[in-house]
Amino acid sequence: MGVERRGSVKQPECWPQLHQQEEGRYQAKPFEIDKWLFVEAYNRVKENAGAAGIDQQSLDDFDRDRKNNLYKLWNRMSSGSYIPPPVRAVSIPKKSGGTRTLGIPTVADRIAQMVVKLQFEPCVESHFLPDSYGYRPGKSAIDAIEVTRERCWRYAWVLEFDIRGLFDNIPHDLLLRAVDKHTDNPWVRLYIRRWLTAPMVMEDGRLSERIKGTPQGGVVSPVLANLFLHYTFDRWMCQHFPAIKWCRYADDGLLHCSTEKQARYLLRTLRERFAACGLELHPEKTKIVYCQDHRRQGDHAHTSFDFLGYTFCKRTVKGKAGDLFMGFCPGISKGALKSIIQRIKAWNIGRRTDLSLADIAGFINPYLRGWWNYYGHYYRSLLYRVARYVNQRLVRWATRKFKHLRGRKMKAIAAFNRLTSVRPNLFAHWSLGMSGAFA
Repeated sequence: MGVERRGSVKQPECWPQLHQQEEGRYQAKPFEIDKWLFVEAYNRVKENAGAAGIDQQSLDDFDRDRKNNLYKLWNRMSSGSYIPPPVRAVSIPKKSGGTRTLGIPTVADRIAQMVVKLQFEPCVESHFLPDSYGYRPGKSAIDAIEVTRERCWRYAWVLEFDIRGLFDNIPHDLLLRAVDKHTDNPWVRLYIRRWLTAPMVMEDGRLSERIKGTPQGGVVSPVLANLFLHYTFDRWMCQHFPAIKWCRYADDGLLHCSTEKQARYLLRTLRERFAACGLELHPEKTKIVYCQDHRRQGDHAHTSFDFLGYTFCKRTVKGKAGDLFMGFCPGISKGALKSIIQRIKAWNIGRRTDLSLADIAGFINPYLRGWWNYYGHYYRSLLYRVARYVNQRLVRWATRKFKHLRGRKMKAIAAFNRLTSVRPNLFAHWSLGMSGAFA
Protein backbone atom coordinates (compact mmCIF):
# COMPACT_ATOMS: atom_id res chain seq x y z
CA MET A 1 0.00 0.00 0.00
CA GLY A 2 1.46 3.37 -0.99
CA VAL A 3 1.86 6.33 1.29
CA GLU A 4 -0.92 8.88 0.99
CA ARG A 5 0.22 12.26 -0.19
CA ARG A 6 -0.80 15.06 2.16
CA GLY A 7 -1.47 17.47 -0.68
CA SER A 8 -4.13 15.19 -2.22
CA VAL A 9 -6.52 15.42 0.74
CA LYS A 10 -8.87 18.43 0.83
CA GLN A 11 -9.00 19.87 4.31
CA PRO A 12 -12.55 20.48 5.69
CA GLU A 13 -13.70 24.05 6.06
CA CYS A 14 -13.83 25.34 9.59
CA TRP A 15 -17.25 25.61 11.36
CA PRO A 16 -17.23 29.41 11.59
CA GLN A 17 -16.84 29.64 7.84
CA LEU A 18 -19.66 27.17 7.23
CA HIS A 19 -21.85 29.11 9.63
CA GLN A 20 -21.11 32.34 7.79
CA GLN A 21 -22.03 30.73 4.48
CA GLU A 22 -25.36 29.50 5.90
CA GLU A 23 -26.03 32.93 7.38
CA GLY A 24 -25.24 34.57 4.07
CA ARG A 25 -27.55 32.16 2.25
CA TYR A 26 -30.38 32.99 4.68
CA GLN A 27 -29.79 36.72 4.53
CA ALA A 28 -29.89 36.60 0.74
CA LYS A 29 -33.71 36.63 1.09
CA PRO A 30 -35.10 40.17 0.97
CA PHE A 31 -37.44 39.43 3.90
CA GLU A 32 -36.74 37.50 7.07
CA ILE A 33 -39.94 35.64 7.94
CA ASP A 34 -39.91 33.07 10.73
CA LYS A 35 -40.78 29.62 9.40
CA TRP A 36 -42.75 28.82 12.55
CA LEU A 37 -45.23 31.54 11.56
CA PHE A 38 -46.23 29.33 8.64
CA VAL A 39 -46.71 26.31 10.89
CA GLU A 40 -48.95 28.30 13.24
CA ALA A 41 -50.81 29.86 10.29
CA TYR A 42 -51.41 26.43 8.77
CA ASN A 43 -52.81 25.07 12.06
CA ARG A 44 -55.24 27.98 12.38
CA VAL A 45 -56.40 27.74 8.78
CA LYS A 46 -56.94 24.00 9.16
CA GLU A 47 -58.93 24.57 12.36
CA ASN A 48 -61.21 27.05 10.58
CA ALA A 49 -61.63 24.68 7.59
CA GLY A 50 -63.18 26.36 4.56
CA ALA A 51 -63.81 25.69 0.88
CA ALA A 52 -61.28 25.41 -1.93
CA GLY A 53 -60.27 28.41 -4.03
CA ILE A 54 -59.93 28.72 -7.81
CA ASP A 55 -57.27 25.98 -7.91
CA GLN A 56 -59.78 23.50 -6.40
CA GLN A 57 -57.15 22.40 -3.87
CA SER A 58 -58.75 21.37 -0.59
CA LEU A 59 -57.12 21.32 2.82
CA ASP A 60 -56.74 17.54 2.51
CA ASP A 61 -54.97 17.97 -0.83
CA PHE A 62 -52.62 20.56 0.67
CA ASP A 63 -51.99 18.32 3.67
CA ARG A 64 -50.75 15.42 1.55
CA ASP A 65 -47.52 17.32 0.85
CA ARG A 66 -47.78 19.80 3.71
CA LYS A 67 -44.07 20.15 4.49
CA ASN A 68 -43.11 20.85 0.88
CA ASN A 69 -46.09 23.17 0.30
CA LEU A 70 -45.31 25.23 3.39
CA TYR A 71 -41.65 25.47 2.42
CA LYS A 72 -42.54 26.71 -1.08
CA LEU A 73 -44.85 29.32 0.42
CA TRP A 74 -42.20 30.48 2.88
CA ASN A 75 -39.58 30.61 0.15
CA ARG A 76 -41.76 32.69 -2.17
CA MET A 77 -42.91 35.11 0.51
CA SER A 78 -39.38 35.54 1.89
CA SER A 79 -38.03 36.28 -1.58
CA GLY A 80 -40.83 38.76 -2.34
CA SER A 81 -41.98 36.76 -5.37
CA TYR A 82 -45.34 35.63 -3.95
CA ILE A 83 -48.22 36.92 -6.05
CA PRO A 84 -51.69 36.18 -4.58
CA PRO A 85 -53.89 34.25 -7.01
CA PRO A 86 -57.38 35.56 -7.86
CA VAL A 87 -60.09 34.86 -5.29
CA ARG A 88 -63.16 32.81 -6.15
CA ALA A 89 -66.45 34.70 -5.91
CA VAL A 90 -69.31 32.87 -4.18
CA SER A 91 -72.78 34.34 -3.69
CA ILE A 92 -74.55 33.44 -0.45
CA PRO A 93 -78.08 34.46 0.62
CA LYS A 94 -78.50 37.17 3.26
CA LYS A 95 -81.02 36.82 6.07
CA SER A 96 -82.53 40.17 5.12
CA GLY A 97 -82.91 39.10 1.49
CA GLY A 98 -80.67 39.32 -1.54
CA THR A 99 -77.18 37.89 -1.77
CA ARG A 100 -73.71 38.70 -0.52
CA THR A 101 -70.55 37.99 -2.49
CA LEU A 102 -67.72 36.28 -0.63
CA GLY A 103 -64.19 36.04 -1.93
CA ILE A 104 -62.72 32.58 -1.29
CA PRO A 105 -58.88 32.52 -1.45
CA THR A 106 -56.93 29.35 -2.16
CA VAL A 107 -55.72 27.28 0.79
CA ALA A 108 -52.12 28.45 0.29
CA ASP A 109 -53.26 32.06 0.05
CA ARG A 110 -55.29 31.71 3.27
CA ILE A 111 -52.14 30.49 5.01
CA ALA A 112 -50.15 33.39 3.57
CA GLN A 113 -52.80 35.85 4.78
CA MET A 114 -52.79 34.22 8.21
CA VAL A 115 -49.01 34.71 8.39
CA VAL A 116 -49.48 38.44 7.74
CA LYS A 117 -52.38 38.61 10.18
CA LEU A 118 -50.31 37.01 12.95
CA GLN A 119 -47.64 39.62 12.35
CA PHE A 120 -49.92 42.64 11.81
CA GLU A 121 -52.84 42.16 14.21
CA PRO A 122 -50.80 42.77 17.42
CA CYS A 123 -49.65 46.08 15.91
CA VAL A 124 -53.20 47.43 15.71
CA GLU A 125 -55.21 45.50 18.32
CA SER A 126 -53.93 47.56 21.25
CA HIS A 127 -55.09 50.76 19.50
CA PHE A 128 -58.68 49.62 18.96
CA LEU A 129 -61.28 51.02 21.35
CA PRO A 130 -63.26 48.96 23.90
CA ASP A 131 -66.63 49.54 22.20
CA SER A 132 -65.47 47.87 18.97
CA TYR A 133 -66.45 44.19 19.26
CA GLY A 134 -66.34 42.57 15.82
CA TYR A 135 -63.55 40.17 14.81
CA ARG A 136 -61.46 40.87 17.88
CA PRO A 137 -59.76 38.36 20.21
CA GLY A 138 -61.31 38.26 23.66
CA LYS A 139 -64.54 39.97 22.54
CA SER A 140 -67.81 38.44 21.40
CA ALA A 141 -71.19 39.36 20.01
CA ILE A 142 -72.77 38.54 23.38
CA ASP A 143 -70.54 41.20 24.97
CA ALA A 144 -71.95 43.72 22.49
CA ILE A 145 -75.51 42.58 23.23
CA GLU A 146 -74.94 42.93 26.98
CA VAL A 147 -73.57 46.47 26.83
CA THR A 148 -76.37 47.49 24.43
CA ARG A 149 -78.99 46.08 26.78
CA GLU A 150 -77.65 48.14 29.69
CA ARG A 151 -77.46 51.35 27.66
CA CYS A 152 -80.97 50.99 26.24
CA TRP A 153 -82.25 51.15 29.81
CA ARG A 154 -80.35 54.40 30.38
CA TYR A 155 -81.03 56.18 27.07
CA ALA A 156 -84.42 56.60 25.39
CA TRP A 157 -83.21 56.80 21.79
CA VAL A 158 -80.96 54.65 19.61
CA LEU A 159 -79.49 55.49 16.23
CA GLU A 160 -79.00 52.17 14.46
CA PHE A 161 -76.74 52.26 11.42
CA ASP A 162 -75.48 49.79 8.87
CA ILE A 163 -72.76 50.44 6.28
CA ARG A 164 -73.72 49.38 2.78
CA GLY A 165 -71.14 47.01 1.28
CA LEU A 166 -68.32 47.86 3.70
CA PHE A 167 -65.87 45.21 2.47
CA ASP A 168 -66.52 46.08 -1.18
CA ASN A 169 -66.09 49.85 -0.89
CA ILE A 170 -63.17 50.64 1.42
CA PRO A 171 -60.90 53.12 -0.43
CA HIS A 172 -57.44 51.61 -0.80
CA ASP A 173 -55.53 54.87 -0.39
CA LEU A 174 -57.08 55.69 2.99
CA LEU A 175 -56.71 52.12 4.21
CA LEU A 176 -53.04 51.90 3.22
CA ARG A 177 -52.30 55.14 5.02
CA ALA A 178 -53.65 53.53 8.18
CA VAL A 179 -51.66 50.34 7.55
CA ASP A 180 -48.42 52.28 7.05
CA LYS A 181 -49.06 54.22 10.25
CA HIS A 182 -49.14 51.06 12.35
CA THR A 183 -46.35 48.99 10.83
CA ASP A 184 -43.05 49.60 9.10
CA ASN A 185 -42.63 45.91 8.29
CA PRO A 186 -41.86 45.90 4.53
CA TRP A 187 -43.25 42.46 3.70
CA VAL A 188 -46.47 43.07 5.64
CA ARG A 189 -47.00 46.29 3.68
CA LEU A 190 -46.12 44.62 0.38
CA TYR A 191 -48.49 41.68 0.67
CA ILE A 192 -51.40 43.69 2.03
CA ARG A 193 -51.12 45.90 -1.08
CA ARG A 194 -51.06 42.86 -3.33
CA TRP A 195 -54.09 41.28 -1.67
CA LEU A 196 -56.12 44.46 -1.98
CA THR A 197 -55.67 44.48 -5.76
CA ALA A 198 -55.90 40.72 -6.39
CA PRO A 199 -58.67 40.15 -8.98
CA MET A 200 -61.82 38.14 -8.36
CA VAL A 201 -63.11 35.32 -10.57
CA MET A 202 -66.89 35.70 -10.75
CA GLU A 203 -69.24 32.71 -10.86
CA ASP A 204 -69.66 33.11 -14.60
CA GLY A 205 -65.89 32.88 -15.10
CA ARG A 206 -65.40 36.60 -15.68
CA LEU A 207 -62.26 38.15 -14.15
CA SER A 208 -63.11 41.29 -12.17
CA GLU A 209 -60.35 43.76 -11.35
CA ARG A 210 -60.55 45.46 -7.96
CA ILE A 211 -59.76 49.11 -7.35
CA LYS A 212 -61.38 49.34 -3.91
CA GLY A 213 -62.50 47.12 -1.07
CA THR A 214 -61.06 44.00 0.53
CA PRO A 215 -62.68 40.60 -0.16
CA GLN A 216 -65.15 39.49 2.48
CA GLY A 217 -63.93 35.98 3.21
CA GLY A 218 -60.24 36.82 3.24
CA VAL A 219 -58.32 36.01 6.43
CA VAL A 220 -56.76 39.46 6.78
CA SER A 221 -59.87 41.39 5.63
CA PRO A 222 -61.60 41.68 9.05
CA VAL A 223 -58.50 43.24 10.62
CA LEU A 224 -58.21 45.72 7.74
CA ALA A 225 -61.91 46.61 7.92
CA ASN A 226 -61.65 47.19 11.68
CA LEU A 227 -58.60 49.36 11.17
CA PHE A 228 -60.38 51.48 8.56
CA LEU A 229 -63.47 51.95 10.74
CA HIS A 230 -61.27 52.68 13.74
CA TYR A 231 -60.32 55.98 12.09
CA THR A 232 -63.49 56.52 10.08
CA PHE A 233 -65.91 56.08 13.00
CA ASP A 234 -64.48 55.01 16.38
CA ARG A 235 -61.85 57.69 16.95
CA TRP A 236 -63.90 60.29 15.10
CA MET A 237 -66.80 59.74 17.52
CA CYS A 238 -64.50 60.06 20.54
CA GLN A 239 -63.06 63.30 19.20
CA HIS A 240 -66.29 65.02 18.08
CA PHE A 241 -68.96 63.44 20.32
CA PRO A 242 -67.19 62.21 23.47
CA ALA A 243 -70.41 62.16 25.51
CA ILE A 244 -72.24 59.80 23.14
CA LYS A 245 -72.18 56.11 24.02
CA TRP A 246 -71.75 53.85 21.00
CA CYS A 247 -71.17 50.22 20.12
CA ARG A 248 -69.90 48.78 16.84
CA TYR A 249 -69.68 45.21 15.58
CA ALA A 250 -67.96 45.28 12.16
CA ASP A 251 -70.27 47.31 9.88
CA ASP A 252 -73.24 47.39 12.31
CA GLY A 253 -73.35 50.10 14.95
CA LEU A 254 -75.51 51.77 17.57
CA LEU A 255 -75.43 55.25 19.07
CA HIS A 256 -77.38 55.96 22.26
CA CYS A 257 -79.02 59.39 22.49
CA SER A 258 -80.98 61.29 25.10
CA THR A 259 -83.39 62.99 22.67
CA GLU A 260 -84.76 62.42 19.17
CA LYS A 261 -83.33 65.78 18.07
CA GLN A 262 -79.86 64.67 19.09
CA ALA A 263 -80.30 61.40 17.19
CA ARG A 264 -81.38 63.19 14.00
CA TYR A 265 -78.40 65.54 14.16
CA LEU A 266 -76.04 62.59 14.62
CA LEU A 267 -77.62 60.80 11.66
CA ARG A 268 -77.00 63.78 9.34
CA THR A 269 -73.44 64.19 10.58
CA LEU A 270 -72.71 60.48 10.32
CA ARG A 271 -73.90 60.34 6.71
CA GLU A 272 -71.54 63.18 5.83
CA ARG A 273 -68.63 61.53 7.63
CA PHE A 274 -69.02 58.18 5.91
CA ALA A 275 -69.53 59.83 2.52
CA ALA A 276 -66.26 61.72 3.00
CA CYS A 277 -64.53 58.37 3.64
CA GLY A 278 -66.01 56.65 0.58
CA LEU A 279 -68.77 54.76 2.38
CA GLU A 280 -72.56 54.95 2.47
CA LEU A 281 -75.12 54.20 5.17
CA HIS A 282 -77.73 51.62 4.21
CA PRO A 283 -80.98 53.58 3.75
CA GLU A 284 -83.28 50.79 4.96
CA LYS A 285 -81.20 49.44 7.85
CA THR A 286 -80.30 52.84 9.28
CA LYS A 287 -83.00 54.30 11.53
CA ILE A 288 -83.82 56.07 14.78
CA VAL A 289 -85.51 53.89 17.40
CA TYR A 290 -87.48 54.82 20.51
CA CYS A 291 -86.74 52.46 23.43
CA GLN A 292 -90.28 51.99 24.68
CA ASP A 293 -90.78 50.51 28.18
CA HIS A 294 -92.82 51.04 31.35
CA ARG A 295 -91.28 54.51 31.82
CA ARG A 296 -91.27 55.62 28.17
CA GLN A 297 -94.74 55.22 26.78
CA GLY A 298 -94.59 57.64 23.87
CA ASP A 299 -95.23 56.70 20.24
CA HIS A 300 -92.73 56.54 17.40
CA ALA A 301 -92.45 54.95 13.97
CA HIS A 302 -89.74 52.55 15.20
CA THR A 303 -89.85 50.96 18.65
CA SER A 304 -87.57 47.97 18.04
CA PHE A 305 -84.34 47.12 16.24
CA ASP A 306 -82.34 44.02 15.29
CA PHE A 307 -78.70 43.69 16.27
CA LEU A 308 -76.52 40.57 15.89
CA GLY A 309 -79.46 38.19 15.58
CA TYR A 310 -81.35 39.68 18.54
CA THR A 311 -84.43 41.90 18.49
CA PHE A 312 -84.50 44.67 21.10
CA CYS A 313 -88.07 45.62 21.96
CA LYS A 314 -90.54 46.00 24.83
CA ARG A 315 -90.74 42.73 26.79
CA THR A 316 -91.98 41.51 30.16
CA VAL A 317 -89.23 41.61 32.77
CA LYS A 318 -89.18 40.10 36.26
CA GLY A 319 -87.67 42.41 38.85
CA LYS A 320 -85.46 41.44 41.77
CA ALA A 321 -88.46 41.54 44.09
CA GLY A 322 -90.45 39.23 41.81
CA ASP A 323 -92.61 42.00 40.32
CA LEU A 324 -93.31 42.13 36.58
CA PHE A 325 -92.88 45.20 34.41
CA MET A 326 -92.15 46.13 30.78
CA GLY A 327 -88.51 46.61 29.85
CA PHE A 328 -86.59 47.15 26.61
CA CYS A 329 -84.72 43.86 26.24
CA PRO A 330 -83.13 41.54 23.65
CA GLY A 331 -84.46 38.21 22.43
CA ILE A 332 -83.81 36.06 19.38
CA SER A 333 -85.02 37.82 16.23
CA LYS A 334 -87.70 36.41 13.94
CA GLY A 335 -85.17 36.25 11.11
CA ALA A 336 -82.72 34.19 13.17
CA LEU A 337 -85.50 31.90 14.38
CA LYS A 338 -86.71 31.36 10.81
CA SER A 339 -83.17 30.63 9.64
CA ILE A 340 -82.73 27.97 12.35
CA ILE A 341 -86.03 26.27 11.47
CA GLN A 342 -85.06 26.21 7.79
CA ARG A 343 -81.70 24.69 8.66
CA ILE A 344 -83.35 21.90 10.68
CA LYS A 345 -85.87 21.30 7.91
CA ALA A 346 -83.04 20.92 5.39
CA TRP A 347 -81.57 18.07 7.46
CA ASN A 348 -84.68 16.03 6.64
CA ILE A 349 -84.42 14.12 9.91
CA GLY A 350 -87.78 12.44 9.44
CA ARG A 351 -86.52 10.50 6.41
CA ARG A 352 -83.08 9.51 7.75
CA THR A 353 -84.15 6.01 8.70
CA ASP A 354 -80.64 4.81 7.88
CA LEU A 355 -79.44 6.49 11.07
CA SER A 356 -79.91 5.48 14.68
CA LEU A 357 -81.19 7.92 17.30
CA ALA A 358 -77.66 8.21 18.70
CA ASP A 359 -76.35 9.05 15.20
CA ILE A 360 -78.92 11.83 14.84
CA ALA A 361 -78.07 13.19 18.29
CA GLY A 362 -74.36 13.17 17.49
CA PHE A 363 -74.98 15.13 14.29
CA ILE A 364 -77.41 17.81 15.51
CA ASN A 365 -76.26 18.34 19.12
CA PRO A 366 -73.32 20.64 18.23
CA TYR A 367 -75.72 22.90 16.30
CA LEU A 368 -78.30 22.88 19.10
CA ARG A 369 -75.70 23.73 21.74
CA GLY A 370 -74.38 26.57 19.61
CA TRP A 371 -77.86 28.04 19.11
CA TRP A 372 -78.81 27.69 22.76
CA ASN A 373 -75.53 29.12 24.00
CA TYR A 374 -75.88 32.19 21.80
CA TYR A 375 -79.59 32.86 21.29
CA GLY A 376 -80.57 31.42 24.64
CA HIS A 377 -78.51 33.95 26.55
CA TYR A 378 -81.62 36.14 26.86
CA TYR A 379 -85.25 34.94 26.84
CA ARG A 380 -84.42 31.29 26.30
CA SER A 381 -88.14 30.54 26.23
CA LEU A 382 -88.26 31.95 22.68
CA LEU A 383 -86.31 28.86 21.59
CA TYR A 384 -89.11 26.50 22.63
CA ARG A 385 -90.33 26.65 19.04
CA VAL A 386 -87.02 25.20 17.87
CA ALA A 387 -87.13 22.45 20.50
CA ARG A 388 -90.67 21.54 19.56
CA TYR A 389 -89.81 21.42 15.86
CA VAL A 390 -86.84 19.08 16.49
CA ASN A 391 -89.00 16.81 18.66
CA GLN A 392 -91.67 16.64 15.97
CA ARG A 393 -89.03 15.65 13.40
CA LEU A 394 -87.89 12.88 15.76
CA VAL A 395 -91.44 11.54 16.06
CA ARG A 396 -91.72 11.45 12.27
CA TRP A 397 -88.38 9.62 12.10
CA ALA A 398 -89.59 6.97 14.58
CA THR A 399 -92.89 6.33 12.77
CA ARG A 400 -90.95 5.74 9.54
CA LYS A 401 -88.13 3.64 10.96
CA PHE A 402 -89.99 1.19 13.20
CA LYS A 403 -92.81 -0.95 11.84
CA HIS A 404 -94.64 -1.17 15.15
CA LEU A 405 -94.90 2.64 15.22
CA ARG A 406 -96.06 3.21 11.65
CA GLY A 407 -99.32 5.12 11.65
CA ARG A 408 -99.20 5.30 15.47
CA LYS A 409 -98.05 8.82 16.21
CA MET A 410 -99.38 8.89 19.79
CA LYS A 411 -97.56 5.65 20.58
CA ALA A 412 -94.33 7.17 19.23
CA ILE A 413 -94.87 10.29 21.35
CA ALA A 414 -95.36 8.15 24.45
CA ALA A 415 -92.15 6.27 23.66
CA PHE A 416 -90.19 9.53 23.41
CA ASN A 417 -91.71 10.81 26.64
CA ARG A 418 -90.41 7.71 28.40
CA LEU A 419 -87.03 8.07 26.72
CA THR A 420 -86.59 11.65 27.90
CA SER A 421 -86.91 10.52 31.51
CA VAL A 422 -84.47 7.63 31.01
CA ARG A 423 -81.90 9.48 28.88
CA PRO A 424 -82.46 13.22 29.48
CA ASN A 425 -79.03 14.14 28.08
CA LEU A 426 -79.35 12.34 24.74
CA PHE A 427 -80.25 15.59 22.95
CA ALA A 428 -78.87 18.99 23.90
CA HIS A 429 -82.29 20.62 24.29
CA TRP A 430 -83.58 17.73 26.41
CA SER A 431 -80.83 18.38 28.94
CA LEU A 432 -82.11 21.97 29.20
CA GLY A 433 -85.61 20.85 30.11
CA MET A 434 -87.08 21.27 26.61
CA SER A 435 -88.12 17.66 26.17
CA GLY A 436 -91.86 18.08 25.83
CA ALA A 437 -94.17 19.14 23.00
CA PHE A 438 -93.66 16.10 20.74
CA ALA A 439 -97.19 16.46 19.40
